[in-house]
Amino acid sequence: MSLVTSILQKVAPQIGAVVVVEPEYKLVGHITFKNGNKAFFDRSKLNINGYGSAELAKDKAYSNFFLNHFGYRVTEGQTFFNEKICARIANPRNIDDGFSFAKELGFPLIVKPLNLSQGILVAKVHNQTEYYEVAEKILQINSGLIVERFYSGNDYRIVVLDDEIIAAYQRIPLFITGDGKSKILELLQQKQEIFLNNGRKTHINIEDFRIHQKLQKQNLTLNSVIAKDTIVYLLDNANLSSGGEAVDLTESIHLDFQKLAINITKDMALRLAGVDIITSSITEPILDYTIIEVNGSPGLTHYASSGDTQIKRVEDLYLKILKALENERIQHENPVTPKI
Repeated sequence: MSLVTSILQKVAPQIGAVVVVEPEYKLVGHITFKNGNKAFFDRSKLNINGYGSAELAKDKAYSNFFLNHFGYRVTEGQTFFNEKICARIANPRNIDDGFSFAKELGFPLIVKPLNLSQGILVAKVHNQTEYYEVAEKILQINSGLIVERFYSGNDYRIVVLDDEIIAAYQRIPLFITGDGKSKILELLQQKQEIFLNNGRKTHINIEDFRIHQKLQKQNLTLNSVIAKDTIVYLLDNANLSSGGEAVDLTESIHLDFQKLAINITKDMALRLAGVDIITSSITEPILDYTIIEVNGSPGLTHYASSGDTQIKRVEDLYLKILKALENERIQHENPVTPKI
């Protein structure tokens, strides 16, 4: 059973709603509210966002275009496609065109799938060989990829529901801390065990080619023993689903970033969003930032597993979503513009 399913079953009775869950996989379900409204859910996806807005948010290139149109600072990049797509479009841009663009931007840079989530195959590449290795892997399973400039800074996610900040946290890439005697492989296995003991279902893929590339650049292997208290980062992307860790900043996020995330969510015609930002700090006034992505169905399972405070925030979020879905028709009939 997914975390969202269990949370919905827990909080729904608080407002008199009835949840029916498909019994075999326990990932999808149906909600009936006291007033007769009904809604389906699928894992972390509920009907809180409009279909068009939610679909557009899935496509990183489209959402980037509109974010830029609205005046937000976004990544500089371009999309490229597999041969099947290139054969159908008027201005085809294939994997080789992507490399030409990469040379124009300059290495290192980021290559990522056009419309996958959870950091799958997102990689920082430093040369031609790495570019083609990542690009070919992406185009085997995805219609397109994005080549974009690399931006230095800290990685943050800000979760918004309507005009409220639900959670804000820094995402730290997968890392291990040496103890002076254990191999990196053993430390990774220990970290995996800690995740499982804490109820976190993150799977660390030790065979991930990105881990091996990252180690190689540090002249290390999985068999290397790391000095005590030395930190070694094993991935460049900071997704919690890839083994990253969260530093909760919900209570200290600066008003500038609260307004930024709320305005982005509204401009993208979303009610619920995870706004991913690269910047120096979200606890200080805005000096500079880059929007990496806007997620219309932010998964909070890994965040929730980081502590009691975090699980309570996630439970409160889904209770608010249920209340919003219950009153959806009333809100459409009497629209209210939230004040920031």
